[in-house]
Amino acid sequence: MSVHSLTRSRTPAIGVGLLALAVIAAALFAFSSALSELSHRWWTEEEYSHGFLIPLVSVWLLWSRRDALLANIGRPSWIGLALILFAVLVHIIGEYSSLFILSHVAFVVVFFGIALAAGGYSLLRVTFIPIAYLLFAIPVPYFIESNLTLQLQLISSQLGVDVIRLFQIPVYLSGNVIDLGYYQLQVVEACSGLRYLFPLLSLSFLAAYLFQAPFWQRVLVFLSGIPITIGMNGLRIGLVGVTVDRWGPKAADSVLHAFEGWVIFIACAAILLAEIFVLARLSGTRFFQVFHQPPIRHKAPPQKLTGSNRFTLASALILVCAGGVAVHSIAHRAEFVPQRMRFAAFPDLIGRWQGHPGLLDTATEKGLGLDDYLLSDYSAANGKPVNLYVAYYSSQRNGYAPHSPVVCIPGGGWSITHLERTSYHGPSGTFPLNRLIIHRGGVEQVVYYWFEERGRVIANEYWAKWYLLIDAITENRTDGALIRVTTEVFPGETENDADQRLHAFMAAALPKLDAYLPAEPSTEPKAAVAESGSGHG
Repeated sequence: MSVHSLTRSRTPAIGVGLLALAVIAAALFAFSSALSELSHRWWTEEEYSHGFLIPLVSVWLLWSRRDALLANIGRPSWIGLALILFAVLVHIIGEYSSLFILSHVAFVVVFFGIALAAGGYSLLRVTFIPIAYLLFAIPVPYFIESNLTLQLQLISSQLGVDVIRLFQIPVYLSGNVIDLGYYQLQVVEACSGLRYLFPLLSLSFLAAYLFQAPFWQRVLVFLSGIPITIGMNGLRIGLVGVTVDRWGPKAADSVLHAFEGWVIFIACAAILLAEIFVLARLSGTRFFQVFHQPPIRHKAPPQKLTGSNRFTLASALILVCAGGVAVHSIAHRAEFVPQRMRFAAFPDLIGRWQGHPGLLDTATEKGLGLDDYLLSDYSAANGKPVNLYVAYYSSQRNGYAPHSPVVCIPGGGWSITHLERTSYHGPSGTFPLNRLIIHRGGVEQVVYYWFEERGRVIANEYWAKWYLLIDAITENRTDGALIRVTTEVFPGETENDADQRLHAFMAAALPKLDAYLPAEPSTEPKAAVAESGSGHG
């Protein structure tokens, strides 16, 4: 075939590619608000700083097989248009509800739809992995991340203690606090390992894709990113503890800074590559013989490119543009924010309970992103206090939402020894709540917390997110609050005594909160949400 005829045969495919690029540009416009929030999290949260690299890797994977892309443009599939329409509708819901993960996933689904609309299933087979790889750039929802953080803190703490004990150093573990006797190491959120886990999972997936080996070995390579990250993080914490014991806290700070960030990630990546090397040798092959992009069959298209390819892509372009206009009109829609009294007016004296207001530090207040809060210690005549904390958010569309105490409490050095879902029965009605028993330094406390979301009292965070979605669509509201009450189990008391004190305080205080936590616009009484299951949300 002559160069002239080859160029002429490629011309229709290039035209389809250019039209597909136009659809991608329209998708960038339609999803611009969600992508802006996504890049903000990449920039501000170390756990997702690798997100900037993910699209570049996807583009590289596609560009390196550009000839295969042109050769596999076949009969367009109308399912691609259905996928694009579905993604646009999900994006609109995500924009309404501020559940940005819906929009982020929908953005990736749009690319699958574009591949089907441009060249059918033959093109989708070539582009599937590069497109799916974009999912690793999407942050998990905050409430899922918080639960992961807690579990990884506890696992990393235990592994760190195991490392310290290998050096015959006496150590005691209480929750996420490692007690060396004269010094305590607190495994806070930043030490949970998430900042290494998410980047390494994206790397292990890419490595498994490039590793041309039996399927079970590729799955092993991908999943091994989890234990490698957790193990290295536990080793880091253990080395800090050993350094404290041998050379003191100042030397431990140097070790902590030396073994964090890119150092840990590079070490994890090296272990991952060593694993691939060993698996390759066990199969009797060399590393560079099995570590490369999989070969792509240059499959001839089932038919000559016709106007149908351009027609489906033009239809996709119209769908995406219409969705972009709809989303941008929604983004400028004024959200309904109910009127309420601010907590500055909340009474210091409630029946026999005298309050002593407190303040959050500036960094914590900024990090929580709340609009108003109440923090006060209330004491009855016997002087045994109950701490009341209420965090109110007038809107949850900006990504800020009530933080689960299950995460905040361990971050303060407390260990959670018991967590259950129970109910409160009092003058304000019956509603579900979470009950925690926490310990730190010989002090025991009982904690109750729940969420008040637009007239509903909810204990489970997953239910809270569901009703956030429903109310954002039906009522154009996303306001909500977290309520937490805490009291100490004093010497000579039982947990039941602390429970009775909390119930007595709640009976007096909760009716006062109604004016500060708006219910439904119809001013109907607040309703408790029936929740199934006893696990924490």
